[in-house]
Amino acid sequence: MPDTTARRLWTATHAERAALADDLAELDEAQWAQPSLCGRWSIEEVVAHLAAAASTGRARWLVSMLGARFDADVHNARRLAEHRGRTPTETLQRFRTVVDSTTAPTGHTAAWLGEVVVHAQDIRRPLGLPGRPPVPVVTEVARFYAARNFAVNSRTAAKGLHLRASDGPFAAGEGLLVTGETLALTMAMGGRAVYCDDLTGPGVPVLRERCARA
Repeated sequence: MPDTTARRLWTATHAERAALADDLAELDEAQWAQPSLCGRWSIEEVVAHLAAAASTGRARWLVSMLGARFDADVHNARRLAEHRGRTPTETLQRFRTVVDSTTAPTGHTAAWLGEVVVHAQDIRRPLGLPGRPPVPVVTEVARFYAARNFAVNSRTAAKGLHLRASDGPFAAGEGLLVTGETLALTMAMGGRAVYCDDLTGPGVPVLRERCARA
């Protein structure tokens, strides 16, 4: 990836982290404990996970994965616990300290932008928060997700489907049509079945079934 592209993607990542931190500033205790869209994690646990992701470089990631016998769930749970504060306020403060971090386990910058874009919506949608990333930012993530499996099996989810954004230039694949906003397409590729409710086209049932298996 050209260095100028990496810088642009990191700038977007920092902006999305900062926007999410601002959205979380006024949450009460009940909201922090509410389930997110990310498996069994609460809102606070997702924020701790984001802080961990922005604090773990390649060497630290490898040591952690070795210690977890390459079980990503064990690795994520340990790093989440490490970065979770004694209170939600402290967890948020820890996240704020890494808003401008460029630390990551690999150089796949679009993936780390996707990390915050997807997890931010894992938080915002259950809480009814209106914040959302700009379409050009989400388009970068959508293109990366459609092209390869990385942290999520997004390319597999999109296989045999023609995804087409209704609000931007993103389009990928051939087959049954699935159309909707870029963010909904991205979240569905990321395994969030609830976003299939925001999509239309004959390929939606296929995508929904794949999300359910993710």
